[in-house]
Order: sequence, then structure tokens, then C-alpha cells
Amino acid sequence: MNYPQFWIQASPRRKRIYSAIFVFALTLLAMAAGFAVPVSPEFAQEIYNQLNQTVTEGNATGTLAPAIFRNNFLLCLAMFIPLAGFGIGLFIMFSTGLAFRAVLEAQLAMGVSSAPPVSFDFSTAILALTLVGITFVAEFVSYTIGMTESVWLFRRLTQRRWRELKITAILIGVVALLLTIGAIVETFALTLT
Repeated sequence: MNYPQFWIQASPRRKRIYSAIFVFALTLLAMAAGFAVPVSPEFAQEIYNQLNQTVTEGNATGTLAPAIFRNNFLLCLAMFIPLAGFGIGLFIMFSTGLAFRAVLEAQLAMGVSSAPPVSFDFSTAILALTLVGITFVAEFVSYTIGMTESVWLFRRLTQRRWRELKITAILIGVVALLLTIGAIVETFALTLT
């Protein structure tokens, strides 16, 4: 197999970085593809109602952050499955894009977009954007790590290089930390609305 010169000359660490960048781009493309799929008004309303119910119940019981963490962590763990996790991750990202589209269409159908804008002062708006950015980075970096490691783990196990299991365990710990931060920040961001 002919590999590009930059790949051949790269150190193992640099190859992991290149792999992660490639996988990150694919996750964004998969999510964009899901967002591009038209959804029915019934499906959009159903997804919107489910998300609202989850957020409302979580806020009422104080379990929103643990629920967000548990959901994201379990999805991310599935992405670590050797080789299959990569496909699982792309499907999850496609579904996430589809859910974003459904929520947007449900809000538009209910006239939220024509409602008077919520009054945010400048500092609250900056804080909200920062929180959304932190959540995005924490979740997407975690998913990228899981999907990338899925491929690396498969490759290393077929080569009988068992040290990769230790690397996988460390990366699962990193992902758990990132998703914990993301869940806390996302929960705080939802209280601003």
C-alpha cells in the first residue's frame, strides 16, 4: 500500500494527531449530513418534546448533569469498540445532526423564531457562547478520541501490540474527564435560558 510521504515520515504520535484531525473532520461532515436530511413535522415535534422532557425532569430532580454525562459517556464508550466503534460514531454523529435539525424545525413550526428575542445583556451572551463552545469542544474531542482509538486499537491488536490496551484505558479516563466537564457546563448553560 502506498502511503503519503507525510505519513511515512511521521512519528507514531504525529500519526495519531493526523488521524484525530481526519476523524474530527469526518464527525463534522457526518453531523452536517444528518442536519441536511429533511424531517417530518411529527418527527421534529417528537424529538423536541423528548429533549424538553429530559431537560425539565433533570432540572427538577437535580440529575441533569449526571444524565448528560451518562448518555455521552456510554455513546463514547461504544466508539472505542475496535473498528466497529468508528462506524458507530459516524452513525451517532449523523443522528445528532438529524436531532439538531428536528429541534430547529420544531421551534420554527411553533413560532419561536418569530417570538420577541430574549433579553440578554452582553456579558450573559458572551458567557452563553463560551459555555456552548466549551461543551462542543469537550464532546467532539471525546468522540474524536473514541473513534480514532477504535481504529488504532484494532490495528494494534491485530499486530499483537498489547500496550495499546493501556493507551485505550488512559484515553477512556481522559474522555470521562472531558465529558464530566462538558456535562457540568452544558447543565449550567441550560439554566441560563
